[in-house]
Amino acid sequence: MAKHNEAAHRQRRDFLKAAGGAAMALVATKDARGQSEHAKAATQGRRRPDEPSDRGLWVTWYDLPDNGQDAYLSWLHDSYLPGLLKRPGYLWAAHYATRGTETRSDLHHVEDPKVPTGFRYILLIGAKDAGVFGNPAPTEIHAALPEQGRKMLSMRVGERVNLMTEANRCEGHAGNAYREGLTGAPCIQIGSFNCPVENEEEMLAGYVQQRMPAHCGTASCIGVRKLNSVAGWAKHAILYELASLEGFNRDYAGANAKSPLGFKDHSIVTMLIHAPNGPNSALRIWPPAAKA
Repeated sequence: MAKHNEAAHRQRRDFLKAAGGAAMALVATKDARGQSEHAKAATQGRRRPDEPSDRGLWVTWYDLPDNGQDAYLSWLHDSYLPGLLKRPGYLWAAHYATRGTETRSDLHHVEDPKVPTGFRYILLIGAKDAGVFGNPAPTEIHAALPEQGRKMLSMRVGERVNLMTEANRCEGHAGNAYREGLTGAPCIQIGSFNCPVENEEEMLAGYVQQRMPAHCGTASCIGVRKLNSVAGWAKHAILYELASLEGFNRDYAGANAKSPLGFKDHSIVTMLIHAPNGPNSALRIWPPAAKA
């Protein structure tokens, strides 16, 4: 009788143990499935339909010699840029001529002679994201150009390149009326710079809380982008996009004046180390501005 009871007890214990293990496995499976479904949902919902599609920017500053400019510009606008825009992930391109030649004496500029100093022309190329510029890289694209293309690129003087990713963006009042689609604005102001690490958080706050909203609140502003570099000398850049030169002349300085770059009324502008001859305002020369 005792043996029978012991056998029955052992059988019941084995059954409960097996059932418990099965239950734990079922719970673990449900948890794993729930986590997978949650991760899948998060991945699917990570990008909203209204998010900007051009978060990568390839920015080039350079000068040109007087001799041969027309031939270079014809090649760039008629061959080089249309060719780039056929590549996967490339969305738009805009070529600018810089306004003015005087360097601002109230800003600190890099003194390293290894940093190229070109600035009279600025080329912006927009892509889905900065990863597009990694496969192939710009240097690989240029190395594969025909001899005539490489000859044209060799005309650039003081060429400086930054591959940028967009960290933040605000849409301006002029954006709703802008009819030129996904391309660079008719008028821009762009600055590229480095910032001491201990001031970077305050700089970011200054842009997000004060300067970007101040500019986006003006009538001429299409948008403002805060950029960070994945390759190139400058770690940071700011790009102001405006509907017209007249709007820039009317609104830009006033928006800057009322938006200190820092916490509250404090400004860290004096701590920034700007690229040579920057920042720059420029007008788009390609594609030609749409006629009113």
